[in-house]
Amino acid sequence: MPFNFPIFLTWLRIVLIPLMIAVFYVPEAWLPDISRNLAAALIFIVAGSTDWLDGYLARRWNENSAFGSFLDPVADKLMVAVALVITVQYHHTVWMALWASVIIGREIAVSALREWMAELGQRAKVAVATVGKIKTVVQMVALG
Repeated sequence: MPFNFPIFLTWLRIVLIPLMIAVFYVPEAWLPDISRNLAAALIFIVAGSTDWLDGYLARRWNENSAFGSFLDPVADKLMVAVALVITVQYHHTVWMALWASVIIGREIAVSALREWMAELGQRAKVAVATVGKIKTVVQMVALG
C-alpha cells in the first residue's frame, strides 16, 4: 500500500468524518445549535476541499496509485452519506429522507456495478467520468 501526501489527504478526509459527527452532536449546553451546525459544516467544507487538492497533487506530482484511485471515491461516498444522514436527522421530513435515500442508493448501486464489471473484466466501461466528478462537487457544495 503506497503512502504519499495525496493519500494522506484522502485519509484525512475519512478521519474528519467522526469529528464532524461528534461536533454536530455536542450537547447544546456546550455549544448552541447554530455553532454546532456551523462547525460541522466547516469541517465538511475543509474535508471536501481536500478531495480536489489530493487529486490535483497526485496528478501534478505524478503520484497516482491504484490504492489512491480506490480510496478517494470511498472517502467521498462516506462523507456524502454521513452528511446526508445528519441532514435528515436534523431536517426530518419525508422529502429529505427520500432524496437522501435516492442519493445513497445511487452511490451503492454504482459501486456495486463497478465491482461487478471489474469481475467481468470490463472495469473501463464504468470508469470515473467528468460528470461523476461534477456530481461529487455539486453534492459537497450543496451539503456544505
